[in-house]
Amino acid sequence: MIEHENTYEIVSLPDGPPLPQVRKCMQGNKRRDTSPELKVRAMLRKLGYPGYRLDWKKAPGHPDIAYPGRKVAIFVQGCFWHRCPVCNYGLPKSNVDYWVAKFERNVARDERTRERLAELGWDCIEIWEHQLKKKHLEETERYLEAALKATGKF
Repeated sequence: MIEHENTYEIVSLPDGPPLPQVRKCMQGNKRRDTSPELKVRAMLRKLGYPGYRLDWKKAPGHPDIAYPGRKVAIFVQGCFWHRCPVCNYGLPKSNVDYWVAKFERNVARDERTRERLAELGWDCIEIWEHQLKKKHLEETERYLEAALKATGKF
């Protein structure tokens, strides 16, 4: 709603791309060096798995963390943007058609990336943002170590 001299006018949102304010906010989301990513990298160092590459561009999907020589990719997924099956976030209230299509594209892209990496002999490990909350950190650390060992490449 927009305020006009003590009256309110209801403004409908376009069905196309998001408003400039929303776009600017979305652009503020970092692609790399996010807090969840930093937590995973700290875990890897603590567990004794240094030597990774960040946002490695030679692999499909530019994995957040990659061990190119071992062909292991780690993706740190945001629960909202990548549609976590556990968190089950709702949709934004406005411009719903746009957001549904955007989230479907994100999920489809993630699936294509995993399939392409598998075709090339890569193992993919996915860590969700909710797994990096304080109460889950120890469990996630154990999961990460087990997943790395399960690849048979460490």
